[in-house]
Amino acid sequence: MLRELRIQNFAIITDLMLNFKPGLVVLTGETGAGKSIILDALSSILGMRVDSSVVRQGSTHAYVEGVFDLDQESFDVLKPLLEEEGLFEGEKQLVLSREIRAEGRSIARVNGRSVNMGLQSEIGTVLVDVHGQSEHLSLLKVKSHRELLDRFAHNTALLQEYQDFYRQWTALESELKELTRLQNSADERMDLLRYQTTQIEAANISVDEEEQLKQERVRLANAETLSRYAQSALQGLDESTPEVSAVTDLLGSISSELGALARIDPQVQFLADQVETALTSLADAAYELRRYSDKIEFNPARLDQIELRIDLLNNLKRKHGGSLAKVLEFYTSAREELQKVENLEDEIAQVNKKNGSVKQNLAKKALALRKTRQEAAEKLVFQMEEQLSSLEMRKARLQAVLGGSPDPKGLQIDGGLAFDAYGVDQVEFLIETNPGEGFKPLAKIASGGETSRLMLALKNVLAEADRIPTLVFDEIDSGIGGRVGMIVGSMLWRLGRLHQVMCVTHLPQLAAYGDQHFKVSKQSHGERTTTQLQELQGESRVKELAEMLGASGEQSIQTAREILASVEKYEGTI
Repeated sequence: MLRELRIQNFAIITDLMLNFKPGLVVLTGETGAGKSIILDALSSILGMRVDSSVVRQGSTHAYVEGVFDLDQESFDVLKPLLEEEGLFEGEKQLVLSREIRAEGRSIARVNGRSVNMGLQSEIGTVLVDVHGQSEHLSLLKVKSHRELLDRFAHNTALLQEYQDFYRQWTALESELKELTRLQNSADERMDLLRYQTTQIEAANISVDEEEQLKQERVRLANAETLSRYAQSALQGLDESTPEVSAVTDLLGSISSELGALARIDPQVQFLADQVETALTSLADAAYELRRYSDKIEFNPARLDQIELRIDLLNNLKRKHGGSLAKVLEFYTSAREELQKVENLEDEIAQVNKKNGSVKQNLAKKALALRKTRQEAAEKLVFQMEEQLSSLEMRKARLQAVLGGSPDPKGLQIDGGLAFDAYGVDQVEFLIETNPGEGFKPLAKIASGGETSRLMLALKNVLAEADRIPTLVFDEIDSGIGGRVGMIVGSMLWRLGRLHQVMCVTHLPQLAAYGDQHFKVSKQSHGERTTTQLQELQGESRVKELAEMLGASGEQSIQTAREILASVEKYEGTI
């Protein structure tokens, strides 16, 4: 339920802090005082669209924050979503906020962290259901009728079973579509795959081959230079001439002299050892350098072979991904696809067989869904008509139309019906408000009051199945009188035993049922107008109900007391 709502610089609201209780919460006040603005502010933190025009004149931004206490069901629904987004804090409380800046930017937050508007909206739909008199009412959307009926029929488990098969079917359909696409171009595709795999096989490549070839190419292209450097180094190191002694010869002489010195004075033996070690290292280096020099080859033919090989590898890389590793990956996938293409007919037959079996299971579940929907539709219509009768719509009749679209390729029910993730049924509620007018779509109801009462009747019928903890009704009393207002009030009060219900009303008979009553008013300070809010209890509430009756004096006060006494008596009987 919504526990706290703070609104700052939103339209004519400067700063309001509202603390809500469970049950039925009513908002009353004169037209234009700001009742609907409070609901608009609430809607903003539920992810609904709002523009910068709501920012109070002279302010840089508007801010709305709501604190929600989560019941176990809402907690279980929201926990996976919050965990996935890194927003779960382990508590059964959630804070939604919205900052609307004057320049147009809007920031949504959940538990203090910025989120996209889609996520805030997804969370909001779990917490609050806002009903106003507009074409956006869920009851007026035909697409929502099937969901409403399933909720009433408690079809969650059965629908889940159906959708498990539906997911299998969609996966098989995707696989079949791909196999069919391959089959349609099988011959051409097989020729191409065979050519590509044969070309790669003939190349006999390895991932590290290219680097080795490049190194060998460098050596062959610079063979003369390498040989010159090697010979020069070798001559200075180990090949003396009459004019110049080699380093190893000189070091050998030095080693001999130091050896003689160490025999006389042992303390310089370490110097003799160091020179001896250096001489050994240089001799080894000379040996390795001579071997390296002998291997340097002047081979233009081999260089040409390497150039051709590198060109081949570059050509394969250009065709298949940019690297030899990608070429080998392509080869593996191409071989798999080739094998798949070569066995297409058998594979298509197997997938079709699986698909047929899954569609049989889908048909069984779809029929089970249809049966529960038909049974539930009769009960829903009956209960709705009872509710409407008590709301002074005694002549109204409802009709739940369940149908399907013929499709020979669909599920084999009634000769073949089209199906989707929710079965084969299309559901629409129709209404006849007066005898002889004929049944019409709910969206074509002319009276706003009739729409409101229809919604209230539905909410009462669905109260047990409805998962949303907070229900908001904006002026549900539009178009109804005081006597019906008492009935509407009692309905909302009963609904408040299962949900937190918030209602904007102008009827004192309805307002009297509120477990919590707020009066919304506006005050002028100089040239600025500000919305004020007061929680009413005791005599202040009696006075407000009297004023709502449209009369003044002791008579209206007495009538207000009588209304409250009547409500108290009614509530005591429930």
